[in-house]
Amino acid sequence: MYVAAKGGERAIENAHRLLAHERRGDPAVPELTPEQIDGQLSLAVDRVMNEGSLYDRELAALAVKQARGDLIEAIFLVRAFRATLPRLGTTEPVDTGAMMVRRRISAAFKDLPGGQVLGPTFDYTHRLLDTEAPAGAAAEPARAEPEAARMPRVTDLLAHDDLIEPSRAPEPNAVVGDLTHDPLSFPAGRDVRLQNLARGDEGFLLALGYSTQRGYGRNHPFAGEIRFGEVELEFVPPELGFAVPLGRVAMTECQMINQFAGSAAAAPRFTRGYGLAFGQCERKAMSMALVDRALRGRELGEEGKAPAQDEEFVLSHSDNVQATGFVEHLKLPHYVDFQAELGLLRRLRAEFDAAAPVQEAAE
Repeated sequence: MYVAAKGGERAIENAHRLLAHERRGDPAVPELTPEQIDGQLSLAVDRVMNEGSLYDRELAALAVKQARGDLIEAIFLVRAFRATLPRLGTTEPVDTGAMMVRRRISAAFKDLPGGQVLGPTFDYTHRLLDTEAPAGAAAEPARAEPEAARMPRVTDLLAHDDLIEPSRAPEPNAVVGDLTHDPLSFPAGRDVRLQNLARGDEGFLLALGYSTQRGYGRNHPFAGEIRFGEVELEFVPPELGFAVPLGRVAMTECQMINQFAGSAAAAPRFTRGYGLAFGQCERKAMSMALVDRALRGRELGEEGKAPAQDEEFVLSHSDNVQATGFVEHLKLPHYVDFQAELGLLRRLRAEFDAAAPVQEAAE
């Protein structure tokens, strides 16, 4: 056993050295820097920050480099680092209505107070590979300062006319769940559900959101508003007793407007789905909002039959780090388990073969 262990250690060390060699690539090509990754692969960095639950662009870019572009591995690295950090406190709720907007669109209303702001987007680009642009060449960029004026939310405009369910006011001393400290339990409050969705795998949430549009828990959504920009974080130090600004972080918010509900006791109103995430991550925020609305089905008196409406199914399988661990552990040695299964199968086959002549004779 000692010799086998030492042999295994040497193999692992060699695998690490080979990984470092493969990760570096051709030494004749300049090495990528985290600054380049952050600046030019910013959407990958945004995803790693979201699903890694840590807003740190530099560390997320370093993780992308270390993981050779494998974003789930990079998310795992960021989460592992995050687990070593002390918890100093909780910031005040961010005011997305005061966001310094870089992008703000609505698919529900053409003319909005403050206007539509297209910002940086792939929405209107041709999906053609640009193979002719020389290295380093770029057109003169369109520059626009973030809109600092307060832009009312589309849902606030509907709420003014009582056409959408009211946004629940926060309770003064309510304790907000913390999924990074406390294990998930069911039923989960909406605060924990939204945390889970923010950390959840984008592809998984996208597929679930798509399923709701295809009839599996259909709720006929409209993208009421998607906005991307910077919001200010504030924190109340116990020794001061009042909020002080910590800085600004980039976030994307999606307000999804869904088919109306009503009853004999309540007038019909549109319902809400909500998504909020770090950086520019519209697909993630939209998927969050679609799944959030689906998970609210029972609260709104709907019959939950679709996968996206099953809280335990969605929340327990959305975490890509946990899912990766369960899947990739299959690559590790399972020699003893497999030999036990193999021995059992051989005994069952022997019993089957022995009983076959008896069965033939009886027939």
